[in-house]
Amino acid sequence: MKFYSKKDVKSLKRYGAKELLNFCTQVLVKLGVEEEKAHLLADTLVQANLRGVDSHGVTRMGIYVERIRRGLVDPHAEPEIIKDTPAVALMDAKSSIGQVASYRAMQLAIKKAKEIGTGLVGVRGSNHFGAAAYYTMCALKEDLIGIALSNAPATMAPWGARSPYIGTNPISVAIPSNRRLPIVFDMATSIVARGKIILAAQKGESIPEGWAIDTEGRITTDAKKALEGAVLPFGGAKGSAIAILIDIFAGILTGAAFGPHIGDLYRNLKERQNLGHVFAAIDPRAFGDIEEFKNRVDQMIDEIKGLPPAYGVEEVLLPGEIEFRTEEVRKREGIPLEPEVEEMLKALGKEFDVPWIEPLFG
Repeated sequence: MKFYSKKDVKSLKRYGAKELLNFCTQVLVKLGVEEEKAHLLADTLVQANLRGVDSHGVTRMGIYVERIRRGLVDPHAEPEIIKDTPAVALMDAKSSIGQVASYRAMQLAIKKAKEIGTGLVGVRGSNHFGAAAYYTMCALKEDLIGIALSNAPATMAPWGARSPYIGTNPISVAIPSNRRLPIVFDMATSIVARGKIILAAQKGESIPEGWAIDTEGRITTDAKKALEGAVLPFGGAKGSAIAILIDIFAGILTGAAFGPHIGDLYRNLKERQNLGHVFAAIDPRAFGDIEEFKNRVDQMIDEIKGLPPAYGVEEVLLPGEIEFRTEEVRKREGIPLEPEVEEMLKALGKEFDVPWIEPLFG
C-alpha cells in the first residue's frame, strides 16, 4: 500500500461514509456474514477512515474477506464467556470476527463498570480487531474511561535483540470531558508503520536511521534489509518494555498466543491467529462527582492548550485532537481512497455482485 502526502490526498477520489459503510456491509453479507456482524465490522473500518487512520480502514477488507473465505475466521462463531466475576471476565472468541468479540467484550466491561465501578474483560482466540480507539470510545458514551490492549504478530525486535519476537502491540485510552473534546490516545508500540518500509523498498529508497535493523541486528537504512530484519520499538528500551507488558496482559494472561506464536494476518494464510485482547472500563463516579472529574479534565486541557508552542510548532495538540478534526472534514468532504484500495473494493463488489458507489468528489 502506498502512502500519500497531503498534496497527493487532495487528488484522490472521495466517498461518502454512509455509502462506503453500506457497500462493505453488503459485500460481507454476500460472503455469508450475518448482517449485524457485517455492519459492525464495516463500521469499525469506515470509522477508522473517518478519523484518518486509513491503515486500519477499508484497506483491510481484502484480507478480512480472504481469511473468512479460507476458514481462518469463523463469521458464525459466537464468543463465549468462560469465566465471570463481578469485576473480571474471560471470553473465548472462538476465532470469530475480531471486531465482534472485541465490541462485546468492551460492552461487558462497560456493564461491569456501571455496576461496581470497574470492569475488565480478557479475550483469547481472537483475530485482528481494527483500530483500538473504536472500543475505548464506546466508554465515552457512558462517561467512563475506556482502555484497550491487544497483541499482534511478531514483526518487532525487543530492545537489544536482532530478531522479531513481539508485535506492534497497540494501546488505547479514552477519557471523557465536558466542554473540550475527550482525550483519545491510540498508538502502536513500533517507531514506524511497517508499510512505510515496504513502500520505500518498492521505490528503491532508503529509510531513516533508527526505523529498523537487518538480520544481523545492525541499524539499517536499506529498506529491503529492514524487511528481512525487524522494525524497532518507539522510545528504545521503554517502548520495548511497554510492548512486552501488553503481550503479557493480552496474550499470556488471557491464554491467547503471544510473541511469535501468533498467526500473521497477511503472511500466514494457513493458521488461525489466536490473538489476545484486554478491555477495561473505569467509572469516575467511583472516585467522586462525575461533573467535577470532567471539569478538571477540561481544566487540564485548557492549561495545556494555553501553553506557548515550541519553536516551529503552530499549536499544542492533545491526543485524539487531529483525528477529531479529520473526522469533521471527512464527514463533510468524503473519505479519500487510494487507487489500489479503490480497485480492491471494486473487485470485491464485482465478485459478490454489489454495485460500486459513486464518489462525492474526484
